[in-house]
Formats: sequence, C-alpha cells, structure tokens
Amino acid sequence: MNFIVETSARHVHVTQQDLETLLGKGAALTPKKDLSQPGQFACVERVDVVGPKKTISGVSILGPVRPATQIEVSLSDARTLGVVAPIRESGDINGSAGIKLVGPAGEVEVAQGLIAAKRHIHATPADAEKLGVKDKEIVKVRIQTAERSLVFEDVVVRVSEKFALAMHIDTDEANAAGASGEVYGEIVK
Repeated sequence: MNFIVETSARHVHVTQQDLETLLGKGAALTPKKDLSQPGQFACVERVDVVGPKKTISGVSILGPVRPATQIEVSLSDARTLGVVAPIRESGDINGSAGIKLVGPAGEVEVAQGLIAAKRHIHATPADAEKLGVKDKEIVKVRIQTAERSLVFEDVVVRVSEKFALAMHIDTDEANAAGASGEVYGEIVK
C-alpha cells in the first residue's frame, strides 16, 4: 500500500501567549493554506528564528495555536542557526534547544522547543491495520523518485483518528531522495 510522502519545511508552532508577544495583543492566526492533517494549516504570519550564529527570516507559523511553542527545523537549518537540534517526535521538546523568535511586535526567548522532527507516518487506525503496523512502531519506507530512490529507516508510525495517511520528512531528507512534487512511499520490512 503506497502513501503520499510530504516534505515538511521549517516551521513554528506557538502558544497564544507567544503569538500575542510576537504579533501584538489579541493577535490571531490567519489561515493561508490547509495542510494534509485535519485541522492543521499554514498561516500568513511569519517570524524570524534567531540563533547564536545566524537568523532564518520569514519562517511560517502553523496553526492552530498549541500548548507549547515548538520550532521544527532540518539539521542543516540547525547548523545555520548555530544550535544542536535533537531529533524528536513532535511535542517531545523537554531538554531540547532554546532559540529566539522575533515578530513584528516583539520577541520571545524560547528556553526549549527547537527540534528536528523524526520522520514519521500519520495513520488512522484503519490505515494502520491496512499497512499492518501499530502506533509507535518503527518501520522502513522506500521512497520512489525518478533518480534518487532510497529507503528511510527509523520511521515512527503515529496512529490516531485525528490523522490522515501521510509520511512527513524534512527538507534535508527530501533533498537526499530527490523528492519533489508528488512522491509516494511504501513500508518495506
């Protein structure tokens, strides 16, 4: 069974409090584009991510707001910023790198929250059953591209009724596979 493989570019998730600090009191996120995961969207609003070495400007905020601010970058981005980003599942930010976010109305020093997202598959329980996998299982996925097909190991399966079937890789991983446009993967054992 094949599934879509999407490239998840650098982005920021923010709390309501941090959003208001960055964009101004009473600020709300403005949806620009719906994402593949139900209820998730890219926003018009953008911020700068400031590291000890360099700044990455105009990073997209994804909505809706979250209980904790989290910044997801590739390992190349982390080197550019001058920080070490642990490879983690989204939401696992304890002990991760700190960073500064700068918006048009203010800035936020995030004590922890910068990660490189572990490559993963979102699946509903029905999709997981069809794929023959369970929540938190680690699998290998073959990505078929025109010139640089490869197998990704250490892919975590995340199962929830709230998900839609899709695999997410970061820009470094997409570039390694020559993945652009519509790309599909399949679990291999």
